[in-house]
Amino acid sequence: MDIRRFLERLSANTPTPGGGSASALAGTLSASLILMAAGLSWKKGRMKERELRGIMKAVSCIQKRLFRAIEEDARSYEAVLKAFHLPKDTEKERRVRSKAIRQAYRKATITPQLVCQQSIELLEYSNMFILKGNPNALSDVGVAAFLADTAVKGGLLNIGINLDPIRDQLFRKRMDLLAKRLDKRRSQMMGGIQKRLKASLTI
Repeated sequence: MDIRRFLERLSANTPTPGGGSASALAGTLSASLILMAAGLSWKKGRMKERELRGIMKAVSCIQKRLFRAIEEDARSYEAVLKAFHLPKDTEKERRVRSKAIRQAYRKATITPQLVCQQSIELLEYSNMFILKGNPNALSDVGVAAFLADTAVKGGLLNIGINLDPIRDQLFRKRMDLLAKRLDKRRSQMMGGIQKRLKASLTI
């Protein structure tokens, strides 16, 4: 769908698309800005052509993957809603429904994990272009970094809310450790990025 249609759907009083899809979109926009900065750094910057080609290939893959995640996140939560509409008249139906809900919530953590992991990579690429890219694109790369940061934080929120109904303590512990590791890396990257931007720009 085009951006206007997506915004209309996002604004509607329906559960999907929601914050998870918006987080994936933020990551997609970040990747797009990094690709722009890469294109502007061919002749103005301190990066070799081979390095730039490799980065552009990797970021293009991330861009496409996060774009697909916009719709995937909406579909995964629609599966949760579908599970809630299963019949619950008998004890057996209630057990089946309860299990389906837990499984759907568990699957709904997959796309936010991907959004977080891919967006962490975008933070790393943003940092590279702040250090060695075209200085005229510095503000654009800064925006790319802030969008990637938003995508990671949004993904973590969606992992948390989908994790809440899951009773599997081993799974919860594994997701909690993953979320903490991702957030720590995000915080470290953004700390350095903001210092470098502040040193280079009047902000």
